[in-house]
Amino acid sequence: MLKTKPSMIATVVLLSLGLTACGGGSGSDSVDEAVADIIDVIDDVVTETPTTYTFTSAFSDESSVSYSGQTARQVLIAELNTFISNLDVNDYATGAELKAELLRRYEGESADDLLTITTTPAVLQSSVGDISSDKNLVDKIAGNDATGQHQDWNTVGIVGWAVDDAVISPDNLVRLWFQKLADNVDTELAGTTRTDYAGNLITKLYIQEDGTDLKQLIQKFLLGAVNYSQGTDDYLDNDIEDKGLLSDNISQDGESPYTSLEHQFDEGFGYFGAARDFNNYTDQEINDADLIDTDEDGAIDLKSEFNFGHSTNAAKRDLGASEPTDFTKDAFDAFLAGRQIINSAAGDALSDEEAEALYAQRDIAVLAWEKAIAATVVHYVNDTTGDLKILIDTNGDLTGYTADNFADLAKHWSELKGFALSLQFNPRSQLTADQFAQVQEKITMAPAISVATIVDDATAFSAALAEVNVILQQAYSFDAANVAEW
Repeated sequence: MLKTKPSMIATVVLLSLGLTACGGGSGSDSVDEAVADIIDVIDDVVTETPTTYTFTSAFSDESSVSYSGQTARQVLIAELNTFISNLDVNDYATGAELKAELLRRYEGESADDLLTITTTPAVLQSSVGDISSDKNLVDKIAGNDATGQHQDWNTVGIVGWAVDDAVISPDNLVRLWFQKLADNVDTELAGTTRTDYAGNLITKLYIQEDGTDLKQLIQKFLLGAVNYSQGTDDYLDNDIEDKGLLSDNISQDGESPYTSLEHQFDEGFGYFGAARDFNNYTDQEINDADLIDTDEDGAIDLKSEFNFGHSTNAAKRDLGASEPTDFTKDAFDAFLAGRQIINSAAGDALSDEEAEALYAQRDIAVLAWEKAIAATVVHYVNDTTGDLKILIDTNGDLTGYTADNFADLAKHWSELKGFALSLQFNPRSQLTADQFAQVQEKITMAPAISVATIVDDATAFSAALAEVNVILQQAYSFDAANVAEW
């Protein structure tokens, strides 16, 4: 369905705040007054809200939109994923050589490497450095950019992954997975074969004998531990003075054509990953990676005309919903409305009413973003359950179980785990800490399968994953039909 311009943004604000314009009971007058104030603020800007993420500076005729650093990190994650996809053991003399290449990409020394992203028409930029200089992933992963984070990830570690029962930070988890890839190189160079449940040879360096796919784990976890963490727990948060949504909106940020608040909000939007004319795409076009050369210059500008990561998954879930959802439009419209509130006030401090309206739009955008991730977890629960059914249907005779069957299970489970781990990085998550811990315990740290008891294990694991879907359905008020079909 083609998305249209924002409509009745004031109504969306009311839903976000859980308020209604009618009803009795204690305090209803004050509630009505608060709602009226917010509606007045939104009414002042709603007619001006653009349909694309396009905003002119209050200090010049230039655009005030800037988030090139976030785009660079989107590209670094995509390029790392492509690199792992194409690994060949014969390209390395030792596992240490491979690990050095992985760290080079993670730690940001690859800014001048040529891009491998292909589009029609071709990509405008030729290197990461053309997008933004001196950017990496390691500095922005949860825990390493500690200011503003709601959790000290490097001290308490993440929930959902542990090594020898010890906590592990997001940064150390990525390095652990890099080491496993390096170990696979050394194993194969030594002439040792790696096999799946049925004894089939594993030919991909990133697939593990325990049924995990390191490529998928790394990519999906980085989308959460860098992009989702930075977006929701840093740039769009309002818990630290002079940071995020509490940044200055009065002064020009140095010689840049924007205020600090405008820039912080843009950076949060940049981590969502949507093109600036996202509303002009259908969900099918986003799913198919069809792109619009908006400025008609014959090239796709990765900084404005490309859909990355989480924004594309939102479209996939909307496309697969039998009971309609619109995570894409809900998020994008809220980003537009929030940015318009800031833009309209640029040069002045936000009033209390404007700030409240901005936080309401932030809440809508972040909730839609989170729902899209949670729905994607449901999707991969369902895919993994289908893979487990193949194991169950073998009745313990694995002679017909193929390497492709195993690769599918590893891929789907690892996407499930990577996306599920991401949800802990949002300080406003709809999941309670107890619910999140339950989800992680049921997903485990690898498909819970032993060859000796493969049918019983696959059956029990399927039941545990079904309970994951129940938890997510209740936490996010997902329609039962969508949970079954995503």
